[in-house]
Formats: sequence, C-alpha cells, structure tokens
Amino acid sequence: MFTGIITDVGEVRALERRGDLRARIGTSYETASIDMGASIACNGVCLTVIGLGADWFEVDISAETLSKTNIGGNDGWTEGSKINLERALKVGDELGGHIVSGHVDGVATVIGMADEGDSTRVTFDAPTELARFIAPKGSVALNGTSLTVNEVDDTTFGINFIPHTKEVTTWGLTAVGDRINLEIDTLARYVARLRDFD
Repeated sequence: MFTGIITDVGEVRALERRGDLRARIGTSYETASIDMGASIACNGVCLTVIGLGADWFEVDISAETLSKTNIGGNDGWTEGSKINLERALKVGDELGGHIVSGHVDGVATVIGMADEGDSTRVTFDAPTELARFIAPKGSVALNGTSLTVNEVDDTTFGINFIPHTKEVTTWGLTAVGDRINLEIDTLARYVARLRDFD
C-alpha cells in the first residue's frame, strides 16, 4: 500500500532480459533499511525487491506487468530513465496523498501541456474503460503520484502541476506523447461496482 507521495527519483541503471525483465534501479534510499522482498512503487508499479546494493535495488518485471504499464514497448524504460519511487506505507506514516495500491489499471497519454503562471496544466487521454472512474476533484495516481483532477471531458482530463511537484518528481521532464501509468482511485472503483448492482 502506498500514498502517491513520491520520496525519491530513481534511475534505471541496467535492464536484463531473463524469463522476466530484471531492472537495476539507482536510488538515494538507505538500502540497508530495505528488506529483500520489500515492495517499492516504481512509476506507480508495485515491484518486489530481489537484489540490493549500496545505492541500488533490483526488481523482476513480468510480461503481464509489461503489457499493462509504460515499462515495456518502444518508448518504455531504457538505461538512464528517471522514475518516481515510493516505499511501502508503514503503520503510523502520514497519509498525505490517497490510498494507492501500486496495481496500474492502464496507460494514459499526455495530449496537451500549457503553462499557467509557474504551474503547468497537463491534459491526458485515458482508456475508455477507465475514463468513467475519473471525476473532477477526485484523485488519480499517475506514474505513482497522487494528483487531483481539475476537469474531465469524456476520456480526457486535466491536472495542474505546481513547481514543487515538478521539482521532486519526474513531472518536470514530461512531454506531449508520453505514456503514463494510470491507477484509478480505489473508492471510485467500489462506488462504480456498487452502482452496477442497482
């Protein structure tokens, strides 16, 4: 379980094809405090630590995860890619964002960007089957970041990124055309499920 509050920007140092894809990720986390088998959200994808070094950890990424996220494909992770990181929530930690599972629902695409003062308004296009779960002033997790939706129009929605968010995450590197991991709000999922029974 995560909160969507990014605590480090990691760097993909190596990618190796085995049965799955193995990634080595550089981090500023104190790796001595990370247990083998711990969960770390990497661009919003909950991945299990299977190797540790002084300033890196390794994860295996299954074909299923590659097919559902922006990790794989021609524009997926490469050596040098910057990624948002968050360690799993501990009992007693501050819940500053919203409850995030790290189970990505699909991939949204950046279709527009416009500066508004010091902030940047980014417009996304969501998969049709997920768009109904996105509501104005509701929460979404995009590349693992807990964000508030400003407006929704059919399958498109807008998010305003303040300077702080752009500085401490990968959002300052975003460009039109980028594919973004999208996790809808768990509460929205359950509300929709209950309405299906009405």
